Amino acid sequence: MFFDVVSRAEFLRLCATFPALPQETAPLESATGRVLAEDVRSGEYLPLTARSCMDGYAVRSRDVFGSGESNPSYLELQAEIEIDVFPQFRLEAGHCARIPTGGCLPEGADAVIMIEHTHDMGGTIEIRKSAAPGDNVMRKGEDAEPGKTVFPAGTRLRVQDAGLLAALGFDSVQVRRRPRLAVLSTGNEIVDVDAVPRPGQVRDVNSFTVRALARAAGSEASFLGIVPDNAQALREALERALAEYDAVFLSGGSSIGTRDLTVDALEALPETSVLAHGVAMSPGKPTILARQGSRPVLGLPGQTASAHVVMLVLGLPLLRGLEGDAAAFDEASRPRLRAELARNIASRQGREDFIRVRLEPRPGATPLAHPVPGRSGLMRTLIQSHGLAAVPATSEGLYAGEDIDVLPY
Repeated sequence: MFFDVVSRAEFLRLCATFPALPQETAPLESATGRVLAEDVRSGEYLPLTARSCMDGYAVRSRDVFGSGESNPSYLELQAEIEIDVFPQFRLEAGHCARIPTGGCLPEGADAVIMIEHTHDMGGTIEIRKSAAPGDNVMRKGEDAEPGKTVFPAGTRLRVQDAGLLAALGFDSVQVRRRPRLAVLSTGNEIVDVDAVPRPGQVRDVNSFTVRALARAAGSEASFLGIVPDNAQALREALERALAEYDAVFLSGGSSIGTRDLTVDALEALPETSVLAHGVAMSPGKPTILARQGSRPVLGLPGQTASAHVVMLVLGLPLLRGLEGDAAAFDEASRPRLRAELARNIASRQGREDFIRVRLEPRPGATPLAHPVPGRSGLMRTLIQSHGLAAVPATSEGLYAGEDIDVLPY
């Protein structure tokens, strides 16, 4: 029997109880991918004033109302605007001003006519297109206004976000510290990757995949070695890891068996409690979640496919939560692909099944999702698939032809 099997939703709720890590200052040039620890507010208008989006002529839109190829308007050229000089004049009725892309609109102008829709007749400009207020214009403060929140705390900065901060004059931001993750592998049967395994032994795969997934999610991950099936050795390894790192992920030793010592080792540590031992999902049922102070310990299954799925579904949200990502546990925020299921999938009620699927592109239609069956110890199912499809715990399966969401790898 598992000690405390919980639903995946409850497991993630428990993960969300761990506090975010402390904040630090990061230079803007290295802040992409980091999570903001504080709201970022603008101190100025961006743009500082109305600017042109096109090369053309700044106009009063009322002066060109109804203009077209067969009914052009004619405006007198009042001035030529330089891109780096704010115009010190007001645009008069019946006039226009030549303006470059990025140039500031003069007072009185409210639109820009693209140069392709005009003809210079030598001081008089023929306008062959109508314009509405704001056409081809970046309005003052359209990107940001003084005192307004540009990005709230918990935002993971993308490249375009950092670009906006640069435009507003930020050379650094307050971000959450990246999680420092310790990774352990357990089991007498696990050997280093450069070893030649004997029958009954396997090379250590999980420490590599767990670290790679964690690093791709923004964490700093270190491998602390392979721990044998020995209660004292496992307890000492956990003590060392928890003394130096923000979180510990270990694979193996999480199911119920004579060699599965992880729960006992955790419960022997001071200020440590096991929050869950077992998740109602497949693969990944024997997953463990424990707390030592403010630090989480995630016990992953030893089977390679199971460990990979648990990392995608549970481990990465936990790490993102430690980094203060406001969307860490928001299912709707995770990238999904829509696909059509290629064949029926049977499932057992009471657990959530994560099926590995291969996506077949189809011109003019959603991809076709082919289930890739296989045991949880086989890596082939991961190699041949492109993502995971979830069968709800309340369902006995899915039917061919159903539209499903796929969590891509």
